[in-house]
Formats: sequence, structure tokens, C-alpha cells
Amino acid sequence: MRRFLPACLPGFAADDNGQVTPFVVILAAAVVMFAGLVVDGGLALAAKVRAIGEAQEAARAGAQALDLAAYRDSGTVRLVPDQVRTLTHAYLASTGDTGTVTVDDDTVTVTVAAHQHTQLLGLLGVDSLSVTGTGSAHPARGVLTPEP
Repeated sequence: MRRFLPACLPGFAADDNGQVTPFVVILAAAVVMFAGLVVDGGLALAAKVRAIGEAQEAARAGAQALDLAAYRDSGTVRLVPDQVRTLTHAYLASTGDTGTVTVDDDTVTVTVAAHQHTQLLGLLGVDSLSVTGTGSAHPARGVLTPEP
């Protein structure tokens, strides 16, 4: 069936039906991808902030494992590594997170790994994003003013 084209459109042929479809498909995929980056990127950023907060709290919990005998005898502030790991992992278990703990002299460092499930990027094959957060703490004696 031949269509009637007005004389004011001399460059168009009657069989150009469906030529815009590839452009619309590519444009729609790009819009979904950019929207996914915005939405899922924001969710990943929020998950990272939460992971950092959990790591800092876990490090503070571990920094409470003082060697009380050394502190009472000589006033030395020293951590007991096994107790640090126990307290830190207990805190992480209560929040449902997993992480690694390192004890270096009087500093506890915790790294928390978290996975954020995607909302829109799942349509493009990205099901989750991995984020990590790190926090450190150390015991302090005789605190009169907060550290900056």
C-alpha cells in the first residue's frame, strides 16, 4: 500500500517506516544506564558511608581491650590483640557485617566489606556493587579535650 506524501516533503520516500526504532532503542538504553548510575551510584555511596561508620564503631569496640595488668603496674596503655579481635568480631556480628581486623601497637584498624544490590543497573546485568569502609581507633588516657 502506497502512502500519499505531500508535495512539501520531496526528499522522503514512502518506505521509510520504522527507521527511527534503532535510535529510540539506543536512546532508551542510554537513559536507563544513566538513571541507573545516578540511583545505584547514590545507593552505593550510602552503603560506603554505612560501611565506614560500622568499621569505625567496630574499631572503637576493639580499642577497649586494654591490658589492665600493664596499665595498673606501669601506666602503659597496651591492647590485648586476641581480645581486640573478639570484641571487634562480636560487634560486626551484631550488625551483620563482615570485616578484617588488624592490631598494630595501640591502634585497631577494621575494614568492612559490604554489597549493595542494584535497582536499575540489574537491567543491564550488574546485580550488585561491592564497597569497603575502613576505620581506626586507639585507646587514649586522660582525655581532657576531644581530638580534632
